[in-house]
Amino acid sequence: MKLGSQGLEISAQGLGCMGMSAFYGPPKPEMDMIALRRHAVAAGVLLGGVREDEQPATKFGISSGDDGKPDFRGDPPYVRAACEGSLRRLGVDCIDLYYQHRIDTMVPIEVTVSGTVSNRNRILG
Repeated sequence: MKLGSQGLEISAQGLGCMGMSAFYGPPKPEMDMIALRRHAVAAGVLLGGVREDEQPATKFGISSGDDGKPDFRGDPPYVRAACEGSLRRLGVDCIDLYYQHRIDTMVPIEVTVSGTVSNRNRILG
């Protein structure tokens, strides 16, 4: 299916990975998660199973505050750090869909978005 107007085509199904490492209990065994990903590839969720045929998506907007409670952030330095962390953890050099998971009501959305666009240009060179 087409996503947006820039020509990105994605599978109708995706593989959400957030629960593999956080938020839903302890991290899952790596070999089990590899097996799950391979199953998703075989089922057609991740077409072909190679970077050229996958569309990595990740989100930003929630960090852990000093008290351990969620902190919603949209300031450009955080957005950039979150993106760089996602690139490193995913082991990719490009994220196809990067979106804000929670809105930071203290930062105007125009500031968050403008920071995201300028960060994209710096990250991609």
